[in-house]
Amino acid sequence: MRKLTTLRKIIVVFTITVSAMICAAYIIIMLSIPGEMVLIEGEEYFYKINNIFPVSIKADTEGILKLNGRQIEANGNNIGISKPVLFSSDKGGSVRLNLKFFGLLPAKTVQVDIVSNKQVTACGNTIGVRLNLDGILVIGISDVENSSGQKMIPVKNSGIKPGYIITKINDKIMNSIPELVDEIESSKGGPLRIGYKNENDTGEATVYPVLSSDDKKYHIGLWVRDSTAGIGTLTFYDDSTGIFGALGHGITDIDTGTLMSVASGEILESSILGVKMGRSGEPGELKGIFTEGTRLGEIKLNSEIGIYGKLESKAAERISGRVYPVGVRADIQEGSATILSNIDGKKIEEYSIEIQKISRQNLNGSKGMIIKITDKRLLDATGGIVQGMSGSPIIQNNKLIGAVTHVLVNDPTRGYGIFIEAMLKNYDNGISRK
Repeated sequence: MRKLTTLRKIIVVFTITVSAMICAAYIIIMLSIPGEMVLIEGEEYFYKINNIFPVSIKADTEGILKLNGRQIEANGNNIGISKPVLFSSDKGGSVRLNLKFFGLLPAKTVQVDIVSNKQVTACGNTIGVRLNLDGILVIGISDVENSSGQKMIPVKNSGIKPGYIITKINDKIMNSIPELVDEIESSKGGPLRIGYKNENDTGEATVYPVLSSDDKKYHIGLWVRDSTAGIGTLTFYDDSTGIFGALGHGITDIDTGTLMSVASGEILESSILGVKMGRSGEPGELKGIFTEGTRLGEIKLNSEIGIYGKLESKAAERISGRVYPVGVRADIQEGSATILSNIDGKKIEEYSIEIQKISRQNLNGSKGMIIKITDKRLLDATGGIVQGMSGSPIIQNNKLIGAVTHVLVNDPTRGYGIFIEAMLKNYDNGISRK
């Protein structure tokens, strides 16, 4: 009986130990290799996998990616225990890798995109950004007082909420606020069929406008917006295509946080009038104006990781910049780097920073790096990162590796940066297909 009890204990201990080792192996794999990788054609990328079990790597497409100098075979390549791996490719494309322990137990799936060994022009120019929305954004709801003094909310229970986009009224497409006002006024209180959408859904509601006692006009009780404008920084452009990327984060509505859908937009030259210093709890700002008549390019895409579009034919002649090779996430190291920024409206300066943390797993977000401003010139002039500097290129080891995106509100000397590979992948997917 004692032997049976002892055997059971041994089995339990063995099972727990093996389970713990498998869990540890999964964690190591998850931390060693990111779920998404962008590699540069013709370059090699070293990853150290401290795996405690043998791992096999199999690609869904042959002939694109090499592992330790050999093409990844259809039946998979095996990696020994605690062996480093070297990825490389001689041609562009995409491949999905399946990693398995012992060739049987699924460990991780990795999406790899190989881009051409390109160089782009890093900029740092402040620019004016102007967007016209694809529809009319609802930013608030209010009541309307009728001729009897009764306060009513015409859109109540209609399903329309702040953050929604009005697309049509009575099947007529709405492109601007004046068009919306005309449709409401011409209804004379009759029913309006209002088409709307949000990120996940579309719908239609019937609303009856109310004649306001204040201005003797019909209203439906909505505060709306159809355009926005501001100051930002141009990150890069591709001289071969004229495609540009800027900001490193999307343009969202200040009231609702909605990512604005673009009907049309443009970037323009701008003039900086002054700087509001950044302080703890109070973000600073570059104060500037657009230089009318100096359009630089057309905005085609507003995404969560930047705005993208195409430069005018001779706009590059008016943009300061320098050609850099692209550095992907695997190239980036914690430590010293620089940013390019134009804070006085006169010329672009290079300022020293420190990269304090790198998110190896996060590619698509705008918070891939934590950076700290160390240059006394910039700290004295702005207090750190201020609004308008979003998009400032980040340079390390003579490569363009990313762009500034956000400031840490409680510490304006620190902020976030996005990987340049995420921006390049985004414009490849979102712009080149348009």
